[in-house]
Amino acid sequence: MGMTMTQKILAAHAGLDAVSAGQLIRAKLDIVLGNDITTPVAVQEFEKAGFDSVFDKDRVVVVLDHFVPNKDIKAAEQSKTCREFACTHCVSHFYDVGKMGIEHALLPEQGIVTAGDCIIGADSHTCTYGALGAFSTGVGSTDMAAGMATGEAWFKVPSAMQIVLTGSLPADCSGKDVILTIIGMIGVDGALYKSMEFTGSGVQSLSMDDRLCICNMAIEAGAKNGIFPVDAVTMQYLEGRAERKPRIFTADADAEYESAVEINLSQIVPTVACPHLPENTHPASTLHDVKIDQVVIGSCTNGRLEDMEAAYKVLNGKQIAAGVRCIIIPGTMQILRECVERGYYTAFIDAGAVVSTPTCGPCLGGYMGVLAAGERCISTTNRNFVGRMGHTESEVYLASPLTAAASAVAGYITEYREA
Repeated sequence: MGMTMTQKILAAHAGLDAVSAGQLIRAKLDIVLGNDITTPVAVQEFEKAGFDSVFDKDRVVVVLDHFVPNKDIKAAEQSKTCREFACTHCVSHFYDVGKMGIEHALLPEQGIVTAGDCIIGADSHTCTYGALGAFSTGVGSTDMAAGMATGEAWFKVPSAMQIVLTGSLPADCSGKDVILTIIGMIGVDGALYKSMEFTGSGVQSLSMDDRLCICNMAIEAGAKNGIFPVDAVTMQYLEGRAERKPRIFTADADAEYESAVEINLSQIVPTVACPHLPENTHPASTLHDVKIDQVVIGSCTNGRLEDMEAAYKVLNGKQIAAGVRCIIIPGTMQILRECVERGYYTAFIDAGAVVSTPTCGPCLGGYMGVLAAGERCISTTNRNFVGRMGHTESEVYLASPLTAAASAVAGYITEYREA
């Protein structure tokens, strides 16, 4: 029996000719990632185990992004632990204030991750890098500690779900609408510990930003990872960017998939996940009675340049509705700079929005947009569980940047329409 893309990558990193679903393997790692929340716990475990060096100072990445600049004393202490560890072990990929970005936007942008990699990160949305044809998955801080020391990790080889994409997206839709539609179809445990493998002729019509968004939310369907084939779009993105030579793996023609779902991209509509699960999806056009208090455009899901372009497309020359707070957060400092140079920031401010340096802040109810009881937010983030962005009696609606920005102008949830 043939292997899927994920299985081929894992086999190569385990030094095996073949692997099969359910098999336990020990694989070499290309990148080990942590952030300001998870790295301090990993450092504690690293030191408790008696480790005194990292396996490769160029393969360990620490990004301060959740609460940076620091929001309180606890956040400051966590960041201090990260800084001291990175300094002690000469970690070359350390991103602090002035250099930071939201980790899953920053690593692809900087070329730290590439096609064919095997990556772990102490953050559940590490699955983002499957957009580049890599195997990447989230782990706990203890696994991160072991990975930093040994450069290896244990895995149970996942079975696979094939997502066959055909057609191309309408102009008012993006990768966010695609992944919300899929999660609405299969549920938040529909791909539990499976590899979501995206295939089909429709793949070529998706931009890299679309793919990064889609893979980012694979975990919201319970998946171990999401992954796209390496094609011309991938190689163009990696050109002059990737630190290492890409390794291209392709699924065998007789690869085994436990199930398959077919999605005609041309039939996708602007989609919103209503409280309190990402699977509770509805067309944006059916939610015009839902008034909102806050809009967040950003996060590791939708803080990339195409997302900022979408926000600008809607907000330029418009006004945020009275009583609505609109918060816009670019994913990296490079994206922030591009927004400034293109005049996006002026348009956002003129529209009545606020803009921030890169941070995860409001996504997890940390800062920069915490909700009070009874408040509703439409957000381009990835989770809308009870209390996710603040009070347990607040509500979070997940949507694309176009839908979120259009809703900011309307004052209620609505789909974007071309003027």
